[in-house]
Formats: sequence, C-alpha cells, structure tokens
Amino acid sequence: MSSGIELEFTVEADGAAKPMTIRIEQAVVTGWTGRDPVARDRHIAELEAIGIARPASTPIFYRVSARRLTTATRIEVSGAESSGEVEFVLFGASGRSYVGTGSDHTDRKAETYSVTVSKQMCDKPVAPVLWALDEVIDHWDSMILRAFAFIGGARVLYQQGTLDALLPVAELLRRGFGGERLPDGVAMFGGTFAAIGGIRPASRFEFELEDPVLKRVIRHGYDVVELPVLG
Repeated sequence: MSSGIELEFTVEADGAAKPMTIRIEQAVVTGWTGRDPVARDRHIAELEAIGIARPASTPIFYRVSARRLTTATRIEVSGAESSGEVEFVLFGASGRSYVGTGSDHTDRKAETYSVTVSKQMCDKPVAPVLWALDEVIDHWDSMILRAFAFIGGARVLYQQGTLDALLPVAELLRRGFGGERLPDGVAMFGGTFAAIGGIRPASRFEFELEDPVLKRVIRHGYDVVELPVLG
C-alpha cells in the first residue's frame, strides 16, 4: 500500500484558476536555507538558545511522511511545546513545478534531542492554492513570506521576510535532488526566517505568500489544539 497522500488544490497558471489533485509520495523539509550566513547563524543561535543542536550541514534536507501534509484548518498536537514556521512549499506534478506556502509545525521539546523526530511529530498545514513556479521565478526574490500568531489573545506579527533571504530554488533543487526540476510527487518546504520576539507556541497560526509584482496573495491559517500529555 502506498504511503502517499492526495491533496486538492486550486492552481493558478496560464491565466486561469483550476482545481488539481496532486499526489504526494515524498515530503521534504529543508532546514537552514538562509542565503545570508549572518542571518542563518542568527536563526541557528535562536534554536540553540532553546536547546537545539546545530545542524550537521547547511542546508539540510529532512524527510517526513507525506501524510503529514494537510490543507486542514485545525491540527492537534501533544502538549504545549510546538510552534509553526512559515515557508514556501514547492510541489512537483505532471512535469511542472508549483509554489505555495505552508507551516513547518514542529515539536520544540522533541527538537532538543532529534530534529528529524520533531519534524515527523506534527502535521504540516499547507495553503490550498498554488501558483505555477515558472510564472513567478523571474521575480522570485521580491516575494514575501509573512506569519501571524495568536498569543495570549492577541494577533502578532511572528515572521516576515522576502525570498531573497533564502537560497534560490535552483540551488535547493540541485543540492537536494541533483537536478534542475522537482520530481513529480515531491513536496519540498524551502526554509524560514527567525521568529520576531523568539520561538513560542500559539493557539492559532496564519501565514501567507505575497507576490507584489502580480499583486496577489496566498493565505491560510489553522487552529492548534493541544492534547494532554499524561506520561
């Protein structure tokens, strides 16, 4: 039996928006993808401050179950020590690549002893709208990732940055997959920015990818339901 998952998207490409079912057989979460080594090291230091060891390499490509990906607006987590991270997400389907956005929701307690395990423990919400990668790649660096967290009843800006702060798509594909395109059936999270005010849990996480050139935005959000940890 296949371990993959099928997700339903609205794909905006070639001047039209149409529904598309994408089967994902392999999910990859790319870590430490900062283009600026100073900013990258600041994020590493941010994680070290909460007990997370430095990565073995930068960037690094973590495999997670494809079934962790979801377009749901609610996820359940164990305890109160997880948090979201906004990222761009690439999808390979029918010989073409698409880009959207998602949250690499991660268990921070597990992350202190194994980043790989922590990545597997939480669902990874993704927005149900995608753009054709070839229609945005020429102005890729100008696109903006942004996230808001609901903390103590207040909606606060949690992350924000332009994609010129992260490694280019071509380099990620070359280093992660040894080629120039994302294979069909693969979803790849492309990295994130340091959290404004530090990493912390939230009752709700909202994230978006803005294209200031074509003047459009992909938005998604999800509630975080904490399940009790009894031992």
